[in-house]
Amino acid sequence: MLQSPSVKSGSAGQAIADKRDLQARLCESRQLSLSLAAPLSDEDQTVQAMDDASPTKWHLAHTTWFYETFILKAHLPGYAPYSDDFDYCFNSYYEAKGDRQPRARRGVLTRPPASEVREYRAHVDAALARLFSEGLARDASDAVGALIELGINHEQQHQELLLTDILSLFAQNPLRPAYRQPHPKPETFAPSAAPLQWVAFEGGIRTIGHDGQGFAYDNEGPRHEVLLRDFRLANRCVTNGEWLAFMEDGGYRDPMLWFADGWATVKAQEWQAPGYWQEHEGRWHQMTLEGLLLLDLRAPVSHVSYYEANAYAHWAGKRLPTEFEWEVASAGTPTVGNDLALNTLRPRPAPDAGEGKLAQLFGDVWEWTASAYQPYPGYRPAPGAIGEYNGKFMVSQQVLRGSSCATPSGHTRATYRNFFFPFQRWQFTGLRLAEDAA
Repeated sequence: MLQSPSVKSGSAGQAIADKRDLQARLCESRQLSLSLAAPLSDEDQTVQAMDDASPTKWHLAHTTWFYETFILKAHLPGYAPYSDDFDYCFNSYYEAKGDRQPRARRGVLTRPPASEVREYRAHVDAALARLFSEGLARDASDAVGALIELGINHEQQHQELLLTDILSLFAQNPLRPAYRQPHPKPETFAPSAAPLQWVAFEGGIRTIGHDGQGFAYDNEGPRHEVLLRDFRLANRCVTNGEWLAFMEDGGYRDPMLWFADGWATVKAQEWQAPGYWQEHEGRWHQMTLEGLLLLDLRAPVSHVSYYEANAYAHWAGKRLPTEFEWEVASAGTPTVGNDLALNTLRPRPAPDAGEGKLAQLFGDVWEWTASAYQPYPGYRPAPGAIGEYNGKFMVSQQVLRGSSCATPSGHTRATYRNFFFPFQRWQFTGLRLAEDAA
């Protein structure tokens, strides 16, 4: 998972600044997880909605276990683990670290209670502070600092999962509870979605992958060359209104639009609309973190699977972009958008980025690509348990690019490779259309 950051300190003063920056970001990240859990009762934090999701309490504990297991036990002399039982309860999928609670049964862990998980976090946070005070962690250029950087990014992933997993839980509650009360729409958002336009890009031999400057996961490299044909991308993501036209034209009833596995999934799951859509009194609504709301036809469609995204593209006479096309098209675009920092907690209509420019590359929804999640040429996972993070999942999954309205700020890069199975749709996942230029 870890591609070593190439962060260098040019002076003693810079080294101190780097140390403070790393420690400050660690503290901010740890506090953000608690803040995201704060609106929830302890009962909310214990329940697991489905096999793919995890309880909030488990996310809070697992991210803490990660620091304890990979950093404190190995690098802080005299560290006393909070509880040996937590190795079993809160390991996720690290085979090298032993047996663990089955993923689908994390919701039966009523013990330890949420209050003890918070005590566990405080215990580990105090030990992490000792690492810095005793000079055992400096900045991201040393071994311990690099692991802390990894831990921060790992926790950011779970912060997004915490929110999407709570949404999946509340969507199954007949009371349709809200994680929070609806916030007023920020004035910075467009009153309507930008008109659909096509932006052309030249093909040729292009270089793909992370350049090694700063943090990246190991699946973002090695940097390598790919050959692309000329292509065009839609200037924004597909909207709810456009998806509704697909539905009204029989999109979920026409097997000719679907992959065989996709059509089998539609039939087995009885899909008739994206995830969290509900028709009430003749109007479509969508379950959100702000409760059940009237569907915003201007906002990008979300909670669709790869199967659905590909079927829509087929219906529209277009296709999904490859992850390489997406990365080339995003080059030089600032990694800012409607992410967690804006606190909207749901996708918003695309602004007009201007002639020949792309909107919504970052924030709002993760964008499905046509690319299978596979290793780049020359990829080698890191040795040991830490190498189990990305490499062993490189089969039968699809790559998504960008970020979503639930992605923590600073966790996005043009080279970031998210990945999910093609049938999964509980995340904020949407799509952008592509077409060949010739």
